[in-house]
Amino acid sequence: MKSTNKLIYLLVLVLGLSLPVNAQSKKEKKEARINAIKELVNAQKIKIDVDIAYPMTGASINLTSMYSLTVRNDSVYSYLPYYGVAYNIPYGGGSGLIFNAPITNYELKYKKDGTANIQFKTSSPDDNITYSISIYTSGKADIYVTPINRQGISYHGNFQYELHKQKK
Repeated sequence: MKSTNKLIYLLVLVLGLSLPVNAQSKKEKKEARINAIKELVNAQKIKIDVDIAYPMTGASINLTSMYSLTVRNDSVYSYLPYYGVAYNIPYGGGSGLIFNAPITNYELKYKKDGTANIQFKTSSPDDNITYSISIYTSGKADIYVTPINRQGISYHGNFQYELHKQKK
């Protein structure tokens, strides 16, 4: 019986000492994530993998294929599905939101909570488009797309800071 009590006491002691180490490492991981996100956003190395589309009309759509938005320096690589009403598009439907193009009017602002808000304009072969992106310190991101010839649409996804970190 004494040895069982000693074993339980020893187990509680070991667990008690290991909890502060785990709490510290969670805090360090969070700070490392926030710093990695901020560093990549400041360097205009942005990749967001989207998993939900929110058309202006209708319900949200869970995406099962790999769609993403990438910003590198002065270019955007948009590979996003489009759901909504088109007002003026070329015969055959056009390319939608799947294109590569240079960007203009790039603006980056940070909120007090660390959220990065990015806005820029670009032109696809079919349309002139404004992108507004919010990247949160959690690694989540929202993309708001405002084309001229189509209804707006938004997306939700994850900022890929871990992939960029490994490439360094």
